[in-house]
Amino acid sequence: MADSKFHEVLTADNAALILADHQVGLYSGVRDTSLLELKHNVTALAKAARVLGVPTVVTTTASDSMWGPIIPELDEIIPNHQEIIDRSTVNAWHDSRVRDKIKATERQKLIFTGISLEVCATMPAIAAAAEGYDTYVAMDACGTFSDAKHEVGLIRLQQAGVIVSDYATLMVEILADNAAPEAPEVYAALDMPFASLLGQISAAYTK
Repeated sequence: MADSKFHEVLTADNAALILADHQVGLYSGVRDTSLLELKHNVTALAKAARVLGVPTVVTTTASDSMWGPIIPELDEIIPNHQEIIDRSTVNAWHDSRVRDKIKATERQKLIFTGISLEVCATMPAIAAAAEGYDTYVAMDACGTFSDAKHEVGLIRLQQAGVIVSDYATLMVEILADNAAPEAPEVYAALDMPFASLLGQISAAYTK
């Protein structure tokens, strides 16, 4: 029988978002996706989470000595310019401040993104799952340094039973109802070009 977590719905009351190591120096090495697309996706994810009231935990690694600050595009929209936890541990879950802040959200379902995918997103997602959390990775809001690293990161996530998805689907699942008052703001935050285009076409045909 499949694990029941695969059938449980994400909601604004049970989910939290963790943004790990979206730093200038690490972005410079990303090779498995376009930097413009990656920045678009992670900022859209963070914006939609803010609209939906999903708590967000942000962490960096050695920002003063190795990988530099968080990317400006993300820094601008972090909820309330909250504290960014800078750490030395490779695995974010192994830093007690990060772990305690995630636990303080009192959310069971944790959505991870990170640069790089196979380390900064995968390792804490697996570690949190080992402690009983239901963990997810928004694959298109992650990046890494080669196609091979992307592939092995995905395989390891699947082997560990972490749920993989894309940034927009996770947020739309949380939205749940297109009649909700926050729906227009959520879709604006997600900024899916094809959805905007279809809306424009529909509007044109109704004139």
